[in-house]
Amino acid sequence: MDKPAKTPDLIDSKAVKELVAARALRGATVLGRPGGWGVLVRYGNAERAVAGQKSRRMRLWRHADSAIGFVRSELGMDCFDVDAQDYRPDESGRRRPDASERLKRQQAVIEHDRWFRSQVQDAMNAITEGTNPLVAEDDLAKRLGSLRETLKRKAG
Repeated sequence: MDKPAKTPDLIDSKAVKELVAARALRGATVLGRPGGWGVLVRYGNAERAVAGQKSRRMRLWRHADSAIGFVRSELGMDCFDVDAQDYRPDESGRRRPDASERLKRQQAVIEHDRWFRSQVQDAMNAITEGTNPLVAEDDLAKRLGSLRETLKRKAG
């Protein structure tokens, strides 16, 4: 089995942005890691990995094209290295147990919406066919008034 890849020293995104603004970057490498792709930046004699926000770990993108997009758009570099030696897509370590539950809830909402719309359509069709007649506003007011009185009597 291969030895685990050494984690390079880190640099936070604020410092990277300052280096970009100062045009101090000499190069970048999109680096394959177990579970994703990181970015190394070179400046002066140093090489550092871009850290994730609010963490002291290398920022990882799941797809190489996302890391490449970061290098091109955020760092302004069109020419950089790619090192896929330590890339292991199946060793993500990222699990989203809440994603399954969230998708189930979304599906339930979609199903309820579908049911509700079919109920409304059925009612509208019944009105058009005459099997579900419209109630005049005055008749509805009388029925609701009568129902209200009945409920008041039952309540005491």
